[in-house]
Amino acid sequence: MNINIKWGFIGCGVVTQKKSGPAFNLVRGSQIVAVMGRDKERTRAYAKQFNIPRWYTDAQELIDDPEVNAIYIATPPSSHATYAIMAMKSGKPVYVEKPLAANYEDCARINRISRETGIPCFVAYYRRYLPYFNKVKELLPRLGKVLNVQIRFAVPARDVDYNRNDLPWRVQPDIAGGGYFYDLAAHQLDLLQDMFDCILEAEGYTANRGGLYEAEDTVSACFKFENGIPGSGSWCFVANELAREDHIEIFGSKGTLKFSVFTFEPIIFTGENGSEEFAIPNPIYVQLPLIKNVVEHLQHTAVCSCDSVSATPTNWVMDKILGKIL
Repeated sequence: MNINIKWGFIGCGVVTQKKSGPAFNLVRGSQIVAVMGRDKERTRAYAKQFNIPRWYTDAQELIDDPEVNAIYIATPPSSHATYAIMAMKSGKPVYVEKPLAANYEDCARINRISRETGIPCFVAYYRRYLPYFNKVKELLPRLGKVLNVQIRFAVPARDVDYNRNDLPWRVQPDIAGGGYFYDLAAHQLDLLQDMFDCILEAEGYTANRGGLYEAEDTVSACFKFENGIPGSGSWCFVANELAREDHIEIFGSKGTLKFSVFTFEPIIFTGENGSEEFAIPNPIYVQLPLIKNVVEHLQHTAVCSCDSVSATPTNWVMDKILGKIL
């Protein structure tokens, strides 16, 4: 059956321009037909730039557009649940940016409505589908028995973090769910759970060492997967430039595997015969492989497992680490 998926965007920020937006028009049977943003002039300009036929400043109007049969939510996490539930109650499938919501409770609400309506909600954990991380998964068996997993991430504060009168939403917990940890660690923790199943135990220690904003800027955590593998993580968002790091290292009985999550440095496998490096390129629009799978799911030609149910454990883990739930 030939089904055309006609997308309406709620939100038209930078992520839709660089990572996702154009990809929706690159998939057969998929096109963007409407966009919504709160700023009238900015939204009109966005629609013109990307040749989108209609634009709105009210989310309900976009959802009610009879030409729109699927919704992409690209707003900050605090509004994800509201827009996702509005869309699903209107019978329209949802593709929402990560993390799924600003807290675990909102994720549960989204899952309940999806279950009750029978309308799917997909989540933009696109790294699961990228060639770079597919190579990581391909190399895992060479490790033998996996013994331990370590996340190490450190970056300097950004220039915008010093603007106390206009801080980015990503460091405002009521909007983002936490600080940069909630935005970035989501990708790392989702990837690891995709590889090793759910994390069932987690605890963390947080601090604000830079004093630039109220949210945590430094986090240390330990966790354990369902299969018994222990792991740990360290995140610092106010580090010295010399301390910059973006690595996950997996230790096995026959070797180690080291890779990055955001910089896509060459993957390094080290075994008894020495080290091997693998430089794996990704598509220009990094969300394209996942978006293609979502569209094919909606066209009934494939199954996409990157849904709200699979995304919820990551919010649970982050909330546990930040002490948001006991």
